[in-house]
Amino acid sequence: MNEQNAENTSAPSENGDQGAEDPILAVKRRLLAAALPHVPFDGWSDSALSQAVSDAEVDPYEAKLAFPRGGVDMAMFFHREGDRELKNRMAHADLPSMRVRERVAFAVRTRLEIAEEHREAVRKGAALFALPLYASDGARAVWETSDVIWTALGDPSEDLNWYTKRMILSGVYGSTSLYWLGDETPNREATWAFLDRRIEGVMQFEKMKSAVNSNPLGRMMMMGPNWVAGKIRKPGSGHYSSGAPIDLPGGGFPNSGS
Repeated sequence: MNEQNAENTSAPSENGDQGAEDPILAVKRRLLAAALPHVPFDGWSDSALSQAVSDAEVDPYEAKLAFPRGGVDMAMFFHREGDRELKNRMAHADLPSMRVRERVAFAVRTRLEIAEEHREAVRKGAALFALPLYASDGARAVWETSDVIWTALGDPSEDLNWYTKRMILSGVYGSTSLYWLGDETPNREATWAFLDRRIEGVMQFEKMKSAVNSNPLGRMMMMGPNWVAGKIRKPGSGHYSSGAPIDLPGGGFPNSGS
């Protein structure tokens, strides 16, 4: 779980493009900016949020509208603000000049560098999302970051690959984030070396998959699983046989013409 500065107040949604300002979004950013000095001591708690309400002179009712679940919603917003900044930076990066593995490494490293200023707040977020009650929120946060990265990289996947790419990258990003939190080497050099090793492991796995599918026997063995995988669609992709759109993760088996 990571974040970034909460000073930019000109986006209509938590990770959307700039445009007309959403009043509740502005309140969220004011509260987050006021809460960040308290989070290293109080965590992403209702206490930290209450202090932010007082410091930012925000109406408690507006604060409740902004973060209905209190501290955990503020922690999720903190993470999404970091994802929003990552999206902006990747839009201006020279990605075409990089190989795929370099693009992924660049994205993960950039996301952690965005979080560097508030590393202790990230640590408190990791502790919060390790609790069973909020584990699903933590998983969602990591998945959203992986989706931001693959979307920015122009991932064209429409089938099961849409899920597997994000699942694998979630593992890489999540483990690298935890390593980064404990890394005290200059410029986080050990973290970037760890990230390179993780990506190398993924590349070796992809090479093995390619070798299996290029082998006649392997291709025959994988014919059934590959057929099923080809029928699975990403959210919002394709239609069910009834004609209804597939708009849920994991939806599959659309019309053959979809």
